[in-house]
Amino acid sequence: MNDLIQTVAVYALPVLFAITLHEAAHAYAAKYFGDSTAYMLGRMSLNPIKHIDPFGTILIPILLYFSTGGAFLFGYAKPVPINFGQLRKPKRDMAWVALAGPAANFVMALIWLLVLIGLAAFRVQEDFFALMARAGILTNLVMFAFNLFPIPPLDGGRILTSLLPNKYAYKFAQIEPYGFFIVMALVLLKVLYFWMTPVMSIARIALQWIVSPLLLLLN
Repeated sequence: MNDLIQTVAVYALPVLFAITLHEAAHAYAAKYFGDSTAYMLGRMSLNPIKHIDPFGTILIPILLYFSTGGAFLFGYAKPVPINFGQLRKPKRDMAWVALAGPAANFVMALIWLLVLIGLAAFRVQEDFFALMARAGILTNLVMFAFNLFPIPPLDGGRILTSLLPNKYAYKFAQIEPYGFFIVMALVLLKVLYFWMTPVMSIARIALQWIVSPLLLLLN
């Protein structure tokens, strides 16, 4: 129980920020490209309550934590409603709307990395804040890589659908009703590991490259 409390304390804020900005980014991008559905329903918001799904964001992660001893965790936020038909160029703009979520997570990972660097630069001794910053980096990199997996309804699946020729895009989009179960099977079989690891590694390298000038100045 103490481990659970410590884990929740460290991860609560990073996870809330990660899911909130991810979903809000989809809503902002959709409105920018012509679909105001999410905006009209109040989902273009930085209020976490607007994006929390009681079942997927709270209940499932807690049940999985206790049933697997913390070995496997999964959850999801309330999906942002998007009417792709209202986008100015639906097939093209679908990719940008989908990409907005993972892009927001990459930016959040960068912000948490800057926080971690700042804590070290100012010699903050409280370990809790460093643990939270590391949790923020990890959480957002996991969301970044996971959501880019090319199976609909994940963002990567929508991006791939947008890039495929119309004939193949239509056929590929038909697997969306089964996409959740396909992804869960790949997670349980640990197949998704072979996607997550390299994508997260590439993202980490990109983050290190972005902050390298700052690190040189501090050294």
